[in-house]
Amino acid sequence: MTGKRLEILYRDDHFVAVNKPAGLLVHRSDLDRHETEFALQLVRNQLGCHVYPVHRLDRPTSGVLLFALSPEAARRSGEAFDTDTVRKTYLAVVRGVTEAEARIDYPLLELPERYETKSSAAQSDAKEALTNFRRLALVELPLPLGKFPTVRYSLLEVRPGSGRRHQIRRHLKHVFHPIIGDTTYGEGRHNRLFRNEFGCSRMLLHAVELAFPDPWSGATVTINAPLDQEFSSVIRQLGWQGSLP
Repeated sequence: MTGKRLEILYRDDHFVAVNKPAGLLVHRSDLDRHETEFALQLVRNQLGCHVYPVHRLDRPTSGVLLFALSPEAARRSGEAFDTDTVRKTYLAVVRGVTEAEARIDYPLLELPERYETKSSAAQSDAKEALTNFRRLALVELPLPLGKFPTVRYSLLEVRPGSGRRHQIRRHLKHVFHPIIGDTTYGEGRHNRLFRNEFGCSRMLLHAVELAFPDPWSGATVTINAPLDQEFSSVIRQLGWQGSLP
């Protein structure tokens, strides 16, 4: 990704938002010391000024990523992100046929930054976590997998009501609808099927929209991020073009 320029989705006097590619870290991490490029660094170099992360996206997740252009903007927006005044909307492709609409109310243990293991997570108490989703489309394909002659998948619009680490991924696994391409919480045989049949090796979770109150004017700022080529190709191959919000 050397010299990569990120797509700028929004910019004003206080904030800039980019469309983060899947596979790009937001900032430096002890887990990935060998990595040399990060969204924070790329945006800083692209704009020629310091930027400050307001929130985070997991490395395999793509979509709207917001940075503040000053410490004051970071502080003010951070206060909004700690409340329910920020609306985050994601698109996800998951295994199976989900309910038409559902709320997942399931507390999650805090995952430490460095070691994401069940034993280390169990050292802290579970925190309240809410995730709402609605099914946009579904498909059944005549592809045998294991003992089943067909496979079924759903396209979801997901809105987390809190911001726990890996919340959407963990919640969807909890209800037995793991995200396709998720190598941590998903199912390898379905991930391999998407690689082999659809040429897709990324995790199919995309932050499609971010809406937050401007800390100075109070007006709602809404930012949308288009899907990348790989995610869009899956949507086309599954015949879901008309189902996107």
